[in-house]
Amino acid sequence: MRLLSHLLTRFVEKGRLTVITADGGRHVFGSGEGGPSVTVRMHDKKLETDLFFNPELIAAEAYMDGRLSFEDGAGAFELLSLFSANRKGLGSHPVQQALRRGWRAVKRFQQANPIGKAKENVSSHYDHPAAFYRLWLDETMTYSCAYFREPSEPLAEAQRNKFRHIAAKLKLSPGLRVAEIGSGWGALAIFMAKECGAKVTAINVSPEQLAESRRLAQVAGVADQIDFREVDYRELKGKFDRVVSIGMMEHVGVNHFDEYFTTIRNLLDDGGFALIHAIGRMSPPGTTAPFIRKYIFPGGYVPALSEVFASTERTHLWVDDCEVLRLHYYWTIRAWRQNFMAKRAEVDSMMGERFGRMWEFYLAAVELSFLHGSNMVFQLLLSEKRDDVPVVRDYMVDGERALAATEAP
Repeated sequence: MRLLSHLLTRFVEKGRLTVITADGGRHVFGSGEGGPSVTVRMHDKKLETDLFFNPELIAAEAYMDGRLSFEDGAGAFELLSLFSANRKGLGSHPVQQALRRGWRAVKRFQQANPIGKAKENVSSHYDHPAAFYRLWLDETMTYSCAYFREPSEPLAEAQRNKFRHIAAKLKLSPGLRVAEIGSGWGALAIFMAKECGAKVTAINVSPEQLAESRRLAQVAGVADQIDFREVDYRELKGKFDRVVSIGMMEHVGVNHFDEYFTTIRNLLDDGGFALIHAIGRMSPPGTTAPFIRKYIFPGGYVPALSEVFASTERTHLWVDDCEVLRLHYYWTIRAWRQNFMAKRAEVDSMMGERFGRMWEFYLAAVELSFLHGSNMVFQLLLSEKRDDVPVVRDYMVDGERALAATEAP
């Protein structure tokens, strides 16, 4: 326990962490003030050393595998709340600093997403049964940041707010040709077709999502207005009046940002413009956390805005508008995690207990990263010419209000 104690003594400054070792020893770290109190039990001796060298990954794996458990009703959220309150202490430890230097050195290799590999990476997360996501997503089956008018707003309504917000920014009207890059479960494509009269080409590399999207479009009565295709964004051809990409750029990888923006530019017809909605960080460029990289979003990366704008500069695109959503994803993921935990027994029955623990850890980690960390969501409007997007933002608010007044039940 000597090595781990050395790390935890420096790490836990706020709150209290009690560690019960495999031999029954009890070790307490922290004053108990300014943060939560959590008790964990380690079920094998080797875990003491494993945690010292890579606590962010090993803590998650140990919980998934049953090598680490919680006492007194605590769970992954409470442990990660303690971590979140003390993140600076962990990052300042010499071993952790060396580990982070190593991650940065191989960052581009970890984020390689060539055609084929990108599909494999995406499928590892999204090709779970639609029934699993239906357990804890809202009725729209939207798996991206919502747009809350107030924090207590129901999640489904906040997601519809997001659809209206995006449609208004895109200035959609009947007959416009829209390409959606990364269409998820099809909710936005259905909205754009049903409420705005757009002709949508929606692409995805997840067969599970595409099958469910086609079914939902049929139910909504707009199957003839949406062409769902299983294709990589780099393989899409044609010209469109609008391009929209929601929650997709996080899967591109920093090596491919220029390729991504060049593809979008080439898809735009004269006078067209694009909207990008993605997770970003307000801090300088970094790396993807090891647990998220290995188990949740392989090949994924949340970019700094400096990396995004450097790429739009290189690809000769006008950034006509930028909006930063700071707490909206925190409120979204909080709702998802609460829904998920309420359905936990069903999740474990459907997907297995190890999977349930992994997703519990994931949802807790990302919720807290949007509350205490550097993560946020940004929306960009992009075009080839400076006046393709209206030069006064009033049209966005006017458009949202018009959609809200006429939207079908």
